[in-house]
Amino acid sequence: MGAFCFGSLGGLLYSYFSSRIILILMVFMCVDYLTGIMRASVFKKNKYGKPGGLESRSGFQGLVKKVVMLAICCVAAMLDFLLGTQFIHYTVAIGFVVNEAVSIVENAGVIGIPIPDKLAEAILVLKDKKK
Repeated sequence: MGAFCFGSLGGLLYSYFSSRIILILMVFMCVDYLTGIMRASVFKKNKYGKPGGLESRSGFQGLVKKVVMLAICCVAAMLDFLLGTQFIHYTVAIGFVVNEAVSIVENAGVIGIPIPDKLAEAILVLKDKKK
């Protein structure tokens, strides 16, 4: 029985995470996490650009947030399944992608990488639309 449950869960996760939008979200999550680690460990700055450093608690909290985001995407996918739609999990995932993109750009800015104006404007537009 346990093997059946784990097999079913594995098949469900495989079919769900093979969705391109979820793969895109996962890539953005990884890039955000890595740029956050670089910002904290190499440049010794917190997310507000003030002096800080790498903290295991902060890193763990970031990972927990990302796991919860993926769990919310799974719930949205189950709602899509129940309703026979596909737009709910796309909408949720795109909202999280925008959030991750904003965080990546903020990390890059704190590190000192110049952000092209058009990219910053596009992300601000997406951020406003998300609200």
